[in-house]
Amino acid sequence: MYIVRRRAWELSERFVTPEHLAMNRRALLAGVGATAILPSVGRADVTTNPAYTPGRAITEEKYATTYNNYYEFGESKNIWRDAQNLKTQPWSIQFDGLVARPRTIGLDDLLKQVQQEERIYRHRCVETWAMTVPWTGFPLSALVKLADPLASAKYVVFQTAQDKSMDGLNAPFYPWPYIEGVTIQEAANDLGFIATGLYGKPLPKQNGAPLRLTLPWKYGFKSAKAIVKVSFTEKRPATFWESIGPSEYGFWANVNPAVPHPRWSQATERLLGSDERIPTQLFNGYAEQVAGLYSGQTNEKLFM
Repeated sequence: MYIVRRRAWELSERFVTPEHLAMNRRALLAGVGATAILPSVGRADVTTNPAYTPGRAITEEKYATTYNNYYEFGESKNIWRDAQNLKTQPWSIQFDGLVARPRTIGLDDLLKQVQQEERIYRHRCVETWAMTVPWTGFPLSALVKLADPLASAKYVVFQTAQDKSMDGLNAPFYPWPYIEGVTIQEAANDLGFIATGLYGKPLPKQNGAPLRLTLPWKYGFKSAKAIVKVSFTEKRPATFWESIGPSEYGFWANVNPAVPHPRWSQATERLLGSDERIPTQLFNGYAEQVAGLYSGQTNEKLFM
C-alpha cells in the first residue's frame, strides 16, 4: 500500500517554480496543496494535512533522470544509458556487524515488511545544482528496525553494488566499494528515507535502483545507490568521498550556505530545468526537523 503524506517538513510555497516548468498535473497539484495519487498503484489510501503543502513544483522528470552523478558508471552526468545494463532482479541486502542476527534478505521479502509512501523532497548536490522530486519508498528507520541492531551500534554503514556492468569501477584511484554512513540518531530521524521509486514509477537504474538512500538535509553525495549491504558499527566509517578528499567532503555533509566548498560558493543553487539560481537554505530547508541532531557538537566539522 502506498500513502501520500503531507508533513511539516514539506516545502514552502514561496519557492514555487513557474507553472510552465512543472512536470505534469501532479506537479501542479503539489504546488497548490492538492492530493495526488501515484498513477502506477491504482487505489491508495491518502492522508493529507491541509496545514502543509509541498511548495516548490516538481522538477521535470527528464532532467532528474538524465542528469546524474553515478561514479560506478563513470564521471559523466550522461550515464543514464550505461546504467540500463545493471541487472536489478533478483536483488538482496546483507545485514551484518552489530546486529542480533547477521543475515541476507531478498528485496521482495524486505518490501513485504515495510509500508511504502510517496515523499516530495528537495535534493541539493554539493556541485550546487538542485531539484525537487517525488520519491516512493519507506523510512530509513524501518530498515534499521528490520536489521535489529545491538544497543552498542552507533553508526549505520551502507555499501553499494560492484557489478560487471559498471565501467567506472575500473578507475584505479577511487576507493571502491562506495561506502556511506550516518549515525544511529540520524537514521532514526523521520526525514531519512530509502527510495524504491521516482515519479510514481519504479526507481530508474541511473537514480540508484533498486534501493537508494535519501537524506534531504545533506548534500547528495551521501545518497548511496544500489545498496547491497547495511552494517552496524561502533566506529565511524571512512566514507567514499571523505576518503578521496577529506578537505572537501566530510562525514556529516549537512547543507550550509555559509560554508563554501574550497573551490566554489554554496550560497546559491541552480534548479535543474530552469537554471534559475536561488538562495541555498540551511540544512537544505529542513533545519527545524534535524538541527537538534547536532546540538553540542562544537568540535565537529558538521558541514561539508
